Amino acid sequence: MKERTSPVKATETVPEFVLKDHDNKEFDLSSRKGKRVLLSLHPLAWTSICAKQMQALEANEDTFASLNTVPVGLSIDSVPCKQAWAEHLGIKSLRLLSDFWPHGHVARLYGLFREKEGFSERANVILDEKGKVSFVKVYPLSQLPDIEEIIAVLKGR
Repeated sequence: MKERTSPVKATETVPEFVLKDHDNKEFDLSSRKGKRVLLSLHPLAWTSICAKQMQALEANEDTFASLNTVPVGLSIDSVPCKQAWAEHLGIKSLRLLSDFWPHGHVARLYGLFREKEGFSERANVILDEKGKVSFVKVYPLSQLPDIEEIIAVLKGR
């Protein structure tokens, strides 16, 4: 599929992908049909705002499960980097996906790659049960996404 220069929009069907997570296990988006998926893109591991963003997802595991939603973190960092970072953060259930090679491929497919810096935007993309975008928000790199806003969106408020 062709790379985008602008972010995906609500109601679009997004490209499917397979990426390795921090445990070197495949995450296949197509196998998540019937569930909502929260793609929480963060620029780089080992940065404080990215850490808080991923910890907020981990802390709300039960809420996401009750809302039929699979949250995942996604950045251009390598699998070994993600594995060390997950251990450092105490991540037990959240899957941290590596968009390392081809470099930023998924972020590019979703129009969320910052070419100049070589990493993704900080963004949240919610896919509905059929794989269509129901919500997308790009945040300033220095802003921690509001997890309560995402939960409210998932609850339909």
